Amino acid sequence: MPPKTLKKKTGKVYITGAGPGDPGLVTVKAVEALKRADCIVYDLLANNELLEYARKDTELIFVGKNGGDESANQIEISKLLSRKARQGKIVLRLKGGDPFLFGRGAEECERLTADGIDFEVIPGVTSVVAAPAYAGISLTHRDYSSSVTVISGHRGAVNKRTDEEWSALATASETIVILMGRRNLKLIADKLMSGGMAPDTPVALVRDGTTSAQQTITGPVESIATLATKAKVQTPVMIVIGSVVRLRERLNWFESKPLFGRRVLVTRTLEQAGSFLKILSERGAAPVSFPTIKITDPESFNGLDRVIKRLSTYDWILFTSVNGVKHFFSRLTKLGLDVRELKGVKICAIGPMTARAVLDENIGVDLTPREFIAEAVIDALSKEGIKGKKFLLPRAAVARDVIPVEIKKHGGKIDVVDAYRTIAPRKRASEIKEEFLAGGIDVVTFTSSSTVKNFVSIIGKRSLKEILKGTKVACIGPVTADTAREFGITVDIMPKNYTIDGLTEEMERFYSTDEMRKEV
Repeated sequence: MPPKTLKKKTGKVYITGAGPGDPGLVTVKAVEALKRADCIVYDLLANNELLEYARKDTELIFVGKNGGDESANQIEISKLLSRKARQGKIVLRLKGGDPFLFGRGAEECERLTADGIDFEVIPGVTSVVAAPAYAGISLTHRDYSSSVTVISGHRGAVNKRTDEEWSALATASETIVILMGRRNLKLIADKLMSGGMAPDTPVALVRDGTTSAQQTITGPVESIATLATKAKVQTPVMIVIGSVVRLRERLNWFESKPLFGRRVLVTRTLEQAGSFLKILSERGAAPVSFPTIKITDPESFNGLDRVIKRLSTYDWILFTSVNGVKHFFSRLTKLGLDVRELKGVKICAIGPMTARAVLDENIGVDLTPREFIAEAVIDALSKEGIKGKKFLLPRAAVARDVIPVEIKKHGGKIDVVDAYRTIAPRKRASEIKEEFLAGGIDVVTFTSSSTVKNFVSIIGKRSLKEILKGTKVACIGPVTADTAREFGITVDIMPKNYTIDGLTEEMERFYSTDEMRKEV
């Protein structure tokens, strides 16, 4: 008899809530499932940042729609889930908000049950609660509301309700939340007032809730449709009706953040941008990553290898950047050596982040100048004694020569070696140019002279003035600012503390002035 063929194991489907928009509101269980998934089927309302949790080989399938535009219909989506699961795949269906609250997740589960496919539901933070909370509105409150009604605002659902049902809705619930009702706002308002709702009942419209693009409009139910049209409020919008809307006057915490809604261009390397992007997001900004620098190996390791093999001959190693630290110690390891080679050698680091990078290598830092610029290093080293000492400076292939020149002037010896190179990536240049020209970038940040030079190289000198018109320029310190000015760029923001935190705080101060408030 021929050998039996093993039946292929059927996969599993996770019907998963992506949360309301802020990627930080996704559940831990959803993240774990995203990391395991072989195939992710996602909607328009699911934040694309969540897809970064997926493996590189995960199949990504978009099935979303926007306000009635053409898209895959529900039957096709349900069939797709079953088909992928039958292939033995772990399938994750990523849906905005919560899949069982107007998310049609139940319909997908019914089809999976009928097809004999194993599934699991991972609830998500629903926009019904999250969007009002980010707008400073609590749906229930001891003094205002002890009941909440959630309804669909689609035209079909609106027309389906009888006058009696509208009357009950208008008077029975103290807080009403309506999803997907922007296009029918005037009709909904008229129906509620006809049903007995007072014309001055407060209403809030929350668009893109929980994101830096959040927009909130408030007004009485009798005129909210007109106000929405004047403010050009587009879908998707959540409608909150009731006295609880008045809480926004005191509880508007999110939109009051100092950088709320500001689109900030980050020009740091992709590897280093993460922490800055996170800080900006926490301050309410909408960060845009546009790396103008790519860090790569030097053209030759000969110089670095040569000095690493005779580290004991140096009195000091000077680290001027995190990249210099990482590449130096990486090469040390690749040569089969370790930190014991640094015995007796003192370490000087410019800036707290550079010092932290050294400490992460289990090496102590002997000197960190108070100011994070090359000139301050010389002042600090002078107090330690430069004459007759030997220094090593592993740095970028192209950098300022202030430190080497000054050390030699003070009677010291110094070897400068290339630990890494910075090059300018060209991707997304046209896309970013369009954003600038459309007024979509409020601030461009430069964190080194290299970011300035490469930005100019990518954008083009001729386009520079036109591109930066209406955009503020923020530089991390005087050296970077001087480089920007050499290209004719006006520097609007520069901190006294030359760090990412200092730069962020200075942007906050800049936008919190009375003059800037009037401008907004």
